[in-house]
Amino acid sequence: MKAEELRVKSGTELSTMLLQLKKEQFNLRFQQAGGQLDNTARVREVRRDIARIKTVIGQQAASAAKE
Repeated sequence: MKAEELRVKSGTELSTMLLQLKKEQFNLRFQQAGGQLDNTARVREVRRDIARIKTVIGQQAASAAKE
């Protein structure tokens, strides 16, 4: 997922995506602890997607406060 794709989404869509990714991250951590995780790279992807979404939400909040 690219930041450009996220910038065109609304705040509620971003919040929903963030919630889904946090749930997925939680499940991945449990799978990793239990030794059942097949795709270990997915943990990193999810963590970075969460960071991207939080960054875009912060940028949108900053631009809204500026106006």
